[in-house]
Amino acid sequence: MTITIAVAGKGGTGKTTLAALLIRYLVVHRLGRVLAVDADPSSNLHLVLGMPLTKTVGELREAVRDDAPAGMSRWEWLDYAVRMCVEEGDNLDLLAMGRPEGPGCYCAPNHMLRSLLDGIYATYDFVVMDNEAGMEHLSRRTTRDVDHLLLISDASPRALAAAEAMLALSRHLNINVRHTCLVLNRVAGSELPATVSARIAEMNIPLLATIPYDPLLVDFDSSDRSLMELPDDAAIGRIIDQLAHRLLAAIYVGAGT
Repeated sequence: MTITIAVAGKGGTGKTTLAALLIRYLVVHRLGRVLAVDADPSSNLHLVLGMPLTKTVGELREAVRDDAPAGMSRWEWLDYAVRMCVEEGDNLDLLAMGRPEGPGCYCAPNHMLRSLLDGIYATYDFVVMDNEAGMEHLSRRTTRDVDHLLLISDASPRALAAAEAMLALSRHLNINVRHTCLVLNRVAGSELPATVSARIAEMNIPLLATIPYDPLLVDFDSSDRSLMELPDDAAIGRIIDQLAHRLLAAIYVGAGT
């Protein structure tokens, strides 16, 4: 069974960092094969994972919309091309979606992509997807099933408003989201302000975790170091361990296992 975790949030709230830390947890604890999906057109997940990026799925749409190479059907051509976009690592592979469609009709390529991606995802134990702020990848329906949607926010009103809008969007998309929860990042102090707690209560969404500001993550980011190199004794690592444990427990309980 493949477990799919999608991470979304307002730009600058740390969604890519959280996605990378969750991926690190799965890899370090050897919980199975992991596919990291970079669904943000800026395509920087590979940087925090310390992996190369040579091709994106978005680069294929123009070519696939036209004729396939001689001797290949469009389906065979797209299947081959998408699989060539997968950057392979040790128990961790990466697939970047790249830029969205250009002008014209991409319904047929997207339909084929949806089926092909479903097949690719099914070969992994975990798929962790870093979405752009508007969840465009999900709204294009190139992903139809999500076990857990993590909405990332900080304690600012704008970020919480963005998370609330994404929550509403996720409920109107033609995808199956089994669990949705909120993660507050870069929280100052041990208690949330009353106004923030009240806003979360109005959203009617479980608060999975609060993550404090960590200067170590700033140091890693400023020096372009991969988060896969994070020391085992890092405080943020212990926090992510707790978050991931609660997350996976909720998924397995929800699946009846």
